[in-house]
Amino acid sequence: MNPQEVQIQSCCVAPSIEPGTIPLTGRVWLVSQPEPGPAEAVNTGEPAVPRPAASVILLRRGGRHADRALEVLLVRRSEEASFMPRVWVFPGGAVDPGDGEGEAGYRACAARELAEEAGIELAAPQELVLWSRWITPELVKTRFDAWFFLALAPAHSPPRPDGVETTEARWFAPREALDAQAAGELALVFPTIKQLESLLPYSRSEEALQAARGRKVEPILPKVIGSREEHRVVLPGDPDYPA
Repeated sequence: MNPQEVQIQSCCVAPSIEPGTIPLTGRVWLVSQPEPGPAEAVNTGEPAVPRPAASVILLRRGGRHADRALEVLLVRRSEEASFMPRVWVFPGGAVDPGDGEGEAGYRACAARELAEEAGIELAAPQELVLWSRWITPELVKTRFDAWFFLALAPAHSPPRPDGVETTEARWFAPREALDAQAAGELALVFPTIKQLESLLPYSRSEEALQAARGRKVEPILPKVIGSREEHRVVLPGDPDYPA
């Protein structure tokens, strides 16, 4: 790859995010302030093969508050994390060999990571409903092929960060989190923003789950085109999206 000409293939930018500049040093897909971790270093050699990974977009159960608007669980990664330190994310991580293969492995990984990072156990991985799929940009040293699943939180299940991988956990309405990010109060990355934006049309958790069950999931592959000094994000369907 010519370091002066950049073309990143990923699933990390929402169609509703205004295309703009992404720095070619440091974190390439963060939209808030924390410094990138070592695993996010820029890679100007051959792209790394993405590792399978999975995350859970956990939806808060209404319970006695039947009129409660949709809320999702975000956890804050520790300062020591090599990938996205101090960033608020959905619970998730890389698929381990013990999780299995194929879609079952992704589901098992998502459920395991939710338990490890937030202290919440799902009754079965079958409760997870596939929502989207994202691939880390080729320019990033460590890459993931991440599947995002929706799930309804079990009753009486307050999140408990493990204090190692995650240090905080909190329920957010999608608009609340997006507004906090826009104000510089919440560090989010593009995939998280995309999921939050995609949930804005739904007022209740059950509505989102119903939509997910009929949703056809196809990867969105944004690319960054241009030079080191001047570059921008283009999306599938854009006139100048590279073939």
